[in-house]
This record gives sequence, C-alpha cells and structure tokens, in this order.
Amino acid sequence: MATVLAIAIHLVSRAVTGPGVSTTVEWSIRAPLVAVVVVGGVPLILEVLRSAVRSAGGADMLAAISIITAVALDEWLVAAIVVLMLSGGEALEAAASRRASATLDALARRSPTIAHRLRGDSTAAGVDDIRAEEVRVDDLLLVLPHELCPVDGEVVGGDGAMDESFLTGEPYVVPKSPGSQVLSGAVNGEVALTVRAERRAADSRYAQIVGVLREAEEHRPPMRRLADRLGAWYTLVALALGVLGWAISGDPTRFLAVVVVATPCPLLIGVPVAIIGAISLSAKRGIIIRNPAMLENVSRIETMMFDKTGTLTYGRPVLTEIIPRPGTDPDGVLATAAAVEVYSRHPLARAVVDAATERGLAIPPLSSVAEKPGAGLVGEVGGHSLRLTNRRGLAAVDPDAVDLLPGTEAGLESIVLLDDRYAATLRFRDEPRATAGDFIAHLPRSHGVKHMMIISGDREAEVRRLADRVGIGEVYGGVSPEGKLAIVRERTAAGPTLFLGDGINDAPAMTAATAGVAFGATSDVTSEAADAVVLDSSLERLDDLLHIGARMRRIALQSAVGGMAASMIGMLLAVFGLLSPLAGAIAQEVIDVLAILNSARVVMAPRKLSDFDAIPSQSAPRVTPGSPDSGRQ
Repeated sequence: MATVLAIAIHLVSRAVTGPGVSTTVEWSIRAPLVAVVVVGGVPLILEVLRSAVRSAGGADMLAAISIITAVALDEWLVAAIVVLMLSGGEALEAAASRRASATLDALARRSPTIAHRLRGDSTAAGVDDIRAEEVRVDDLLLVLPHELCPVDGEVVGGDGAMDESFLTGEPYVVPKSPGSQVLSGAVNGEVALTVRAERRAADSRYAQIVGVLREAEEHRPPMRRLADRLGAWYTLVALALGVLGWAISGDPTRFLAVVVVATPCPLLIGVPVAIIGAISLSAKRGIIIRNPAMLENVSRIETMMFDKTGTLTYGRPVLTEIIPRPGTDPDGVLATAAAVEVYSRHPLARAVVDAATERGLAIPPLSSVAEKPGAGLVGEVGGHSLRLTNRRGLAAVDPDAVDLLPGTEAGLESIVLLDDRYAATLRFRDEPRATAGDFIAHLPRSHGVKHMMIISGDREAEVRRLADRVGIGEVYGGVSPEGKLAIVRERTAAGPTLFLGDGINDAPAMTAATAGVAFGATSDVTSEAADAVVLDSSLERLDDLLHIGARMRRIALQSAVGGMAASMIGMLLAVFGLLSPLAGAIAQEVIDVLAILNSARVVMAPRKLSDFDAIPSQSAPRVTPGSPDSGRQ
C-alpha cells in the first residue's frame, strides 16, 4: 500500500509540475519513490542476496539486479514498480495462503467444546455439562442430536448415524450402533447416542488433524525446487539478452528494460500459491500433507509399494479354525487366549476376542500380561502361563512339539502354548479390500505406474495369496523392517517410488521412499515418517492424492512456463528498444497477476477430481496394526 501511495504521489506531482523543473524540485518529486525503494527495496535485496548465497543463485536475483540497475540509471519509478512487484507478490501469496487455510480455520472454529457426562450408567442418574477438555477416558457421554461428538470413543447406547465428512472427506452419513467407533468432531444425527470415551479431547483424531494442519501452516517448508530448476537457465537467458540489447544500442536502459520485464514473479509466487492450494484441497478430501515436496513427487511415481495388512486388506482378520493338540479342549484354549488378547493391540487380537464372544465362552481371570517385539504375547491366566507366538517361537520353547504342528497353509496363524507346551494353532483370514484389484489395474492406466509390489512381514504364502487376488506379481513376504528398508532404498535409487503403509514398522520404508503415505485410520496422524496421511483408509482417497499432485504440478507449470514465455516475448521486444523499462515493469505486473490467478485455481476442486470409479469399499472396523515382526504371525 505504501508503495502504491508513493507512486501515486509521484505521478500526481509530475503531472502538476511538468518537465523542466529545477534539481531541487525534481528530487522532491522523486522523494516518495526514493523512500519506498530504500525502505522496501533494500531489505528485499538483502534477502535475495542471502538466498542466493544459500542456493548458489536463482531466478530471484533478477529482481535485485533490476532494482540496483534502475537506481544506478536514475530510473526511480521503475525501481519502485519492481519493489511493488515483489512486495505485492508476497501480499498475494499471503492472501492465497489465508484462503487456502480456510479448512484449518473452519476446523479450529468448530472444535468440540462441550460434553454431557453421565453421572451413572444412564441418563436417569443425571447429566453434567462439562468442557470437552475435562473428559476422561472411560467417561460415559451423551451426544445429543445434531451435536458435535466431543471425543473419540465407542457407542454403548443408541442406534443412529453420524456425519464424518468433515474429517474423512467421504460425503456419507455413517450408521452408529453399540460397538461402533465414533470420531471427535463428527456431527450426530437425529438420535441421541451414549458414548464411552476412549481418548481425551487433546488426544483425539480431531485435535491431531488441527495440530498437523496448524504445524504445516506455521512451518511450511519452502517448496521452490520446480521454480529453481526452471529459473536457473531463465536467469542466464535474461542476463544474456540484456547484455545483447545494451551491446546493440550502446544504451544501458536496454539492459534495464530486459531484466525488469524478466523479473520472475510467476516463478517466485505462482508455484508456492499452487502448492498451498493443493495442501488445502487435500485437507478437504481427508488427506493431510505433512511434506509439501511430496505433491510434486507423487505425479512422477514409477514404483508403488504396499504393506499388506490394513492397506490392500481391511486389517480385519477373522478366526477361521482352531487346530488343538490331541486331548486339548479348543474352547478352553480360545477362552484362555482371549483373556490376554483383550490387552493386545495386534490385529489378530480382536479376531480372537470376537470369536470367544460369539461362542459365549467365559473368560478366565488374568493375573499378568506382557508383549515384547519378537517374543509374542505372554500372560498368567487362571493359574497357567500362556504364550501366543509363531512357529519359530514354538521351536525355541517346545521343540519336541514342532512335529505336532499342522501343515502350512495360506493365511495367518498364531501358535498357543500353555505352561510352555504346545496347545493349539489358530488360523485367520484377512480379506482384500473390495476395490483393491480395480485400483491396482487402474494405476498403470491413469498414473503411469510401471511396477507394483507387496512388501510385508507376514508369511510369504499369505502375501502371495493376496497378490494373486489383486493382480500384483512381485511379492516379498516375511520381511523385517530392516529388509523393507533395503528393498525400498534399492528401488528408489532406480526411480521415484511411493510406499503405502499403516504401522510403526513401516516408518523406515516410508522415509526411504520418494513419497511415504500412511493410512490414518490405523496409524498416528502425527507420524513423522509419512509425507502424507490418508485419514479415511480407502484406496479412493489415495487416488485423489495422486490426482491432486498431478493437477498441482500441471497448473504450477502452466503459471511458471506461461509466465516465462510471456516474459521472453517482452524481453525480445526490449532488446530491440520496442519496450521501455517503465512499460516492461507494467507488462510484468500484468503477467504476475495472470500467473497467480491461474495458480489459485488449484484450491478449487473440479467437478470430478478422480477417475477411479470402482465400487466403494465397505466400511471395516478400525484396528491398530501390530508389528509385522512381533512374533505373533
């Protein structure tokens, strides 16, 4: 605003006084321009020089050269317009950032603040209104119709529905009944629900989303690699043309005219505006971008790598068979195993507990429980020691019983030992997502993915069974986290890769891949390893992410290359004296506005973003993944 005011005062003064004034009057007319160039231009030049030292030069050097050259040639109006160009561009970027941050603002404004805590097991005992931050784990809460759910929890009373679209990006109302999981921030339907709190408000999914988005806004890394790559040669061309114009005419103003019209605001501002818009659009689709650089990378992926459980499958194993040791009661083994599995977060644990519940088995009392990576789950139940492990674990504890094991088959399994003696083998199945096969077929057609593979800690027979069903030919089963890391590093060295996982043990592989994506329904949203988190664990949202990255890159290139092409035309005109420094500065302002407006299109979602039209997968219970090398499978 100050720069615009200074230019306006200068132009009015010039119009009033006319040409041919004294030196004193001339400097008084220029005084507003000198002030804004010194006050606004010097800091900009210093910042450009610091940036040039850090990055060995760049396209923004042209802006500094333009200001310095304009001052040296006594072209203060031109210098002021360049300062306006840079400061105005930063203001436009800030405005675009605020607009793109509307999702964060909306999330923050609608954070749940009130909860209704039951005094007893039902509303008959009364209800206390408390702040959401005061809710404790295991509190019973009443969520009224059309009210925001205050915390993550489980429905224990009532049959209704909730709108979770603000959190997951899915425009559906999700039915809720006893046993259903609910998310903080979801909007309740027309029926009051009783919910048992499973997390405090500060630890809820909603609070994590707001925290991650706020961190991305406050500490957004500079995403200018595309601009720097394009700007390296652009700067050299502009300087060469400027020198050519000077040499042809012998007039240094030709050089100034060229570098002024070449000032690369479409590069400096257009690309970041596109990035900001893509971050916002992703958030609206239930995708949190932790590392903005990945948006440029996902459109170039050549190899897609999947963990198995919870990504291509629902992560919902079901107990299919109990094979007991001769003379052992299978129901007794199942009940004893369920007593310790209640306290485990492994995917197979839920299947054991559900199977025992369905059979109506009495769960014996538990004295102690412990779970160590590689050692399986151990506990004291009803006076007996129990261990849930794998075949290697059995061989280490009861080697004589190895011959009693059934033959290996496709599927998951867990070995049960009572008092360190083999008791039974539990077998499970984990079905692939309904859309997995269609999605795998879709990747080469629409995204140019050349290679796909599954890398899993599960037994190779089970991994290969899944791969055959979804159409993936390359399989790595029984792989440790270190093995995953080695495979991903090797493939990434050959070309851009994306690793999709959902567990803590996937973190090293995510970090090594060109882009690491986590499914948020089964992983911590704040995972430092993932470049992006898909809150709704669906392959459809992953397809959205691929399209958002490709669209952002396409629009950013339009702004950058189109702006540079227009600037190149202006530079050629300036070389031959057809464009003065002042006219070049005005032309560059027009180019800047057009480039930025084009980049701002990224935040506006098209009518149809994704072209993946597979049948939406059915919702699956959300489970927390265990370690692939936990000793259980």
